[in-house]
Amino acid sequence: MNSAARWPRRTLKIGIWTLATLLVVALVASLLGVWTVRRAFPSHDGELALPALDSPVTVYRDQHGVPQIYAETVEDLFRAQGFTHAQDRFWEMDFRRHLTSGRLSELFGPDQVEMDTYLRTMGWRRVAEAEWELLSAETQRYLTAYAEGVDAWVAETGGPAATGRKSLHYRVLGLQNSGYEVAPWDPIDSLAWLKAMAWELRGNLDAEVERAALLAAGLRRDQIDELFPGYQYQEQPPIVGDGDLVDGEFVPGDDEPAESGAAAGRGGEADSQGGAGSAAPAGGFGPAGSDAGVGSNSWVVSGAHTESGAPILVNDPHLGVTMPGTWYQVGLHCDCGYRVSGFSFTGVPGVVIGHNDRIAWGFTNLNPDVTDLYLERLADDRYELDGQWQELSVRTETIRVAGGDDVTVEVRQTHRGPLLSDADDELARLADAGPVQDEVIDTAGAAPSAPGGEEFGFSLAWTALTPGTTIEALFVLNQATGWEDFREAAARFEVPSQNLVYADVDGAIGYQAPGRVPVRAAHDGQWPAPGWSSEFDWGDDVPFEALPHTYNPPEALIVAANQAVVGPQYQPALTEDWGVGYRSNRIYDLLDEAIAAGPITVADMERMVFDNYQQFAPTLVPALLAAAPAPDRDGPEQAAVELLREWDHQQPADGDPGSTEAHSAAAAAYYNAVWRHLLQLTFDELPEDRQPTGRGRWLDVVAALLDEPDSPWWNRLDTGTTETRDDILAQALTDAYQDLAAEFGEDPAQWRWGDLHTLHLRDATFGSSGIGPVESLFNRGPFPVAGGSDIVNATSWDARTDGYEVTVLPSMRMVIDMSDLDSARWIQATGNSGHPYHANYVDQLEPWQRGEMLPWRWERATIEAEAVAELRLSSAGPAG
Repeated sequence: MNSAARWPRRTLKIGIWTLATLLVVALVASLLGVWTVRRAFPSHDGELALPALDSPVTVYRDQHGVPQIYAETVEDLFRAQGFTHAQDRFWEMDFRRHLTSGRLSELFGPDQVEMDTYLRTMGWRRVAEAEWELLSAETQRYLTAYAEGVDAWVAETGGPAATGRKSLHYRVLGLQNSGYEVAPWDPIDSLAWLKAMAWELRGNLDAEVERAALLAAGLRRDQIDELFPGYQYQEQPPIVGDGDLVDGEFVPGDDEPAESGAAAGRGGEADSQGGAGSAAPAGGFGPAGSDAGVGSNSWVVSGAHTESGAPILVNDPHLGVTMPGTWYQVGLHCDCGYRVSGFSFTGVPGVVIGHNDRIAWGFTNLNPDVTDLYLERLADDRYELDGQWQELSVRTETIRVAGGDDVTVEVRQTHRGPLLSDADDELARLADAGPVQDEVIDTAGAAPSAPGGEEFGFSLAWTALTPGTTIEALFVLNQATGWEDFREAAARFEVPSQNLVYADVDGAIGYQAPGRVPVRAAHDGQWPAPGWSSEFDWGDDVPFEALPHTYNPPEALIVAANQAVVGPQYQPALTEDWGVGYRSNRIYDLLDEAIAAGPITVADMERMVFDNYQQFAPTLVPALLAAAPAPDRDGPEQAAVELLREWDHQQPADGDPGSTEAHSAAAAAYYNAVWRHLLQLTFDELPEDRQPTGRGRWLDVVAALLDEPDSPWWNRLDTGTTETRDDILAQALTDAYQDLAAEFGEDPAQWRWGDLHTLHLRDATFGSSGIGPVESLFNRGPFPVAGGSDIVNATSWDARTDGYEVTVLPSMRMVIDMSDLDSARWIQATGNSGHPYHANYVDQLEPWQRGEMLPWRWERATIEAEAVAELRLSSAGPAG
């Protein structure tokens, strides 16, 4: 699966059931008028009824539709939050709960049965149901109150009737599924969405499978190791340095740990030497990659470095492109002690990232290894374990299908987790080929006599499939008043495991790695393990006190940008597949420059988070120039090469003619095109579905090869001659020039990175319907954007695709100065509204493109002064 959350490696395409319906939809969509579109726009002014309220609530909105909710009790806060979430994004919420419970077929018909089968096999909804019983009575009250608010809005817009009063989406849905009715919101719906986010940020599962698939495709282990190079601890410092355990508790170490022999190797993701017991089946696993681009930046500096004398905290999570965006901005204000503002998930009460009146926090993906695939030896409904045949757990699920017959699916699982290969064709093919022998362990060893026909399958162990209480962490975090409260919240934050960065109004800064991370005794999690031996089962989780953390480090700053968390001596290992440290290194450089120039301001931090410097260019460009034709050669191709020679390594989208920005935008276009062709020419040995993404570890793979001009990787398979490094670099320069000249003309000075590198905002449902008039209702773009892969402004693209379209982006950005919370800055990539054509549908995109942020108000006087709408909610509704 692509970790940009396009769910199990499939594009969610909403099919139309009959040709007649398709034609009707196209016709009606093209004729939809202003009244139809605006009918779903919610009331942000006046008075409305929310019957479950204990006391009146006031909701102020600014020009960007951000609600600031004022209530007298926490429960009323969440009732109003549920109401406002539903006002602006109920279709998204309804879609998400169908997704997480494997019920998309109820909305969209037979095309979604395969997706539903996969999600039923995973069992997210079942886990969420089990979690409800683990929650405190207080948390259950909060979730119930939120559901009451959602249901009040549903009642306000016609109850279960799925009409255009709720959303334009329902108007279109009704043309193919007129019988659909909206169900009441269940608190379990809120819990289940957290499973979806945990899956998007799940760790190294794709890397694990990719290694096995490459071995099965005929690559040698030493070749695969070269494609998964070890992390460069000296050149890419971990977040907390080389800390270690003392009496079971973590103690931070030096800032730059020495590189150990085990970690030796070139850059990026960790050493891929398979530990004892890898089960490497033959076959393929689809296009997923271990470096799909999801990551984030977060950093915090103490008042020792700032103009205000207080900490400044920055965060910008990098997530898959969605429409509407991942986040919903909101403020929750209550004299009862619950006062918080920030970014929320629609469908979930509270704030995920933001600040209260005492602390601020940000998240980045820690990327620990919290998943393992096990190759299981099966016979009928049994699986082999330690020489004995065990009964699989089997349950039957019924998928209701709009416009079709119900479908019954059988879900099987071992003691570790579901047999995912039962629901995934590519995993099934990988398993059907059976185990192969490698130099570490013979996974084809003898088994007891099978009671029936023998087969193989893959089971999945994943920490998020064990019921937990992560939702409670959000409520504790929202009300935290200091470091100890913050750590108490982190201790409950089980999945997904994130880097938590901290600042408070007293001047402290900190970092905590939370999460449920399994301890492995017999293998390192880099390869699928033999399921027939309990030796490879997980042990206990890493204790919370043993997880890396730091508080007020001597450097007076912390950077967490998906680099390694801790040095290689730390045990038990959190993962062997850390992300690369290019962004973190650049952030360190920017902070060093800012500190040297004088005290750091909020404006300085805003500029840093939009930094477009291509940090790999200083490594690659000199090699390209050395391999290029002689500088005295005339012609347009030489002019393109000269762009690189004079390039400042910035990647803006565009620039005024003759300006430095214009030159940089032209050079960036050429550089990225060269990079694509370099990857294609160099790694032609790889299967088509395992070609390089060009992100993450591939930078370090190529960096290592640049030092080996005669490496076999440089040789092309299709020429009959032997190529070396310089042959491939020169060919990549030529091929890239020809591509860009054909599309944009032969004058390289006129090329622009933003003409190639564009953002397309596609609705998660009807945005991929295949019907132009329908798609045009919901989709927006393309928009030219700056930045690129492994850049601080991380607008990543995928070298396996035909173009340079953004696949992962900074989903939001925020900067908080703890001396003045009313001066904080924030922005998201789309807008708060999920209603097409609403003023707040994509109103934040343009400033987001420019690297600007919006005022993020905190004080009530400022909020009221800048409000453009005021909605009063009460149990009775409008008077008279």
